[in-house]
Amino acid sequence: MIVFINVFHVDPANQQRVVDILTQVTEEIVSKATGFVSSTLHRSTDGAKVTMYARWSSLADYEAMRQDPAPRPFLEAALSIARFDPGMYEVVQEFRPPNP
Repeated sequence: MIVFINVFHVDPANQQRVVDILTQVTEEIVSKATGFVSSTLHRSTDGAKVTMYARWSSLADYEAMRQDPAPRPFLEAALSIARFDPGMYEVVQEFRPPNP
């Protein structure tokens, strides 16, 4: 499992547009790619960031999706109004409340 935590720094006036773009590309294309596990989209309360937490079965599956030209226009649209700060992580530990 590989996790991507990608932060988009954005002018608050464009925050919803970035959310809309990432929602559309994820629903229409990315979520259907081989190896996609899940993603969670977040927006900061100050309007200055949009963060996507995405889980993939493997780095190879993620890279195969990135080679697909279909998501490219969406990502280019997001990057035209936001600065991208990507991050790739391995899950070390997951914490949950104890079972009652």
